[in-house]
Amino acid sequence: MHLSEILTHLGEERGQYYNAVSPPVIQTSNFTFSSLGEFRQAFTNELTHHIYSRGNNPTVAILRQKLAALEGAEDALVFASGMGAISAAILANVEAGGHVVCVESPYSWARALLRDYLPRFGVTTTFVDGREMANIGNAIRDNTTLLYLESPNSLTFELQDIRACAELARHRGITTILDNSYSSPVFQRPLSMGIDIVVHSGTKYLNGHSDVVMGVLCASKAIVLRIFEREYMTLGGILPPHDAALAIRGLRTLELRMHRSNESALKIARYLGGHPKVAKVLHPLLPSFPQYELATKQMEGAGGLFSIYLKADSLEKAEAFYNNLEHFLLAVSWGGHESLVLPSAAFYNIPGKADPAMPWNLVRLYIGLEDPDWLLEGLEKGLAHV
Repeated sequence: MHLSEILTHLGEERGQYYNAVSPPVIQTSNFTFSSLGEFRQAFTNELTHHIYSRGNNPTVAILRQKLAALEGAEDALVFASGMGAISAAILANVEAGGHVVCVESPYSWARALLRDYLPRFGVTTTFVDGREMANIGNAIRDNTTLLYLESPNSLTFELQDIRACAELARHRGITTILDNSYSSPVFQRPLSMGIDIVVHSGTKYLNGHSDVVMGVLCASKAIVLRIFEREYMTLGGILPPHDAALAIRGLRTLELRMHRSNESALKIARYLGGHPKVAKVLHPLLPSFPQYELATKQMEGAGGLFSIYLKADSLEKAEAFYNNLEHFLLAVSWGGHESLVLPSAAFYNIPGKADPAMPWNLVRLYIGLEDPDWLLEGLEKGLAHV
């Protein structure tokens, strides 16, 4: 199906709601039935019938259909946060006494779930450098049930060979999950490379307007139904219909936004690569990136997220960069219309927040939809003080 068809029309049965261009927000908790037989039939599959909005809501269902098609999946579920989707996917594929292999630098809260929470229930995790397949293969045990990937991650952008990981896991009877938030389905489709479950922080590119927190899980119908009947319905991490409507609105411009951010970020990254105040640029689609060949093989673009290392010989000079920067907002997250800077220096010397992967001279930039030359002017204001 053409991308434009998915984003603009798929799932929108306009004849059912007065031929309105935009689908309505079905803001209801409950649904009624005209007969006992109809009521009974609905309970044969709550995933496909409207009974109670904790399970299936018409506005949410439109969004699910679009997201599944974007990833080339048979079905999808949406959650109230990215961690809702990640947690459901992981919990659905572990059990007491089991073992997980995970890349060493996933999203911090995914790491916390695997490292700190699941051991309480007898599930252990080995974190490995996923840039080398041998590390993944050597970490697999007889009780390994899950391989958790994030390619690229959202700070230093290490990749895994997705096809090789999927083939290895399938051969060993291991389920694979991959967080595809960085690339979005516009630029990377892991299910087509053999991954079992794709998850997203839909808060980022998929919604794209910094006004919805959302998680996405895409997989086969069998996997989605199993997670729906257990983790989704039991834990209740639903996305409300109003947020689903906002996300449908955001998807209209997904392709345009992704290409704009991608092109602008590459322009700025190339410029900063030759800047005397920048020690290093980390961008998967720059030839200087260590995994550039793999990135170009797996990804059709990289969106707006990349990092730089400042040539700053003191924390004070790094702080001066942030305090004199213009046209960027200091904030976490990414994927909206606005350009952002995540200052690693903000976590420096904070107990429980320090991370060796985030030295104080590391700066994560997100390039939004603004004029890239205007953004460069703002960066130069900060770099002049380094």
